[in-house]
Amino acid sequence: MKKTFPLQVEGLKPPRVVEAIKHDIRKYVKRERRKALPEGVDFWDFHCRVGAEAANTKAIHVDDIPHEIDEAAKAEQPGIYIEILAAPGTRTKKPG
Repeated sequence: MKKTFPLQVEGLKPPRVVEAIKHDIRKYVKRERRKALPEGVDFWDFHCRVGAEAANTKAIHVDDIPHEIDEAAKAEQPGIYIEILAAPGTRTKKPG
């Protein structure tokens, strides 16, 4: 998913817009996690980038996306760019 979400929508209150964006993100992640895993893969990993626009983004963990959306809304940005790419992941043994 590579999408720019508007944070200020005419006719909607900002908290409702923020909750709608979070809902779309959660729905997408759940849908991707339900997909069949390739052979030799333990789980779906997500590579996420968030920023005011596509040109200047920073890499974050998928669980930190709602916090970044809240921060963008507090800063009264006109929109937020979110990129989430699913990648196969394998578990590693803990040393010790």
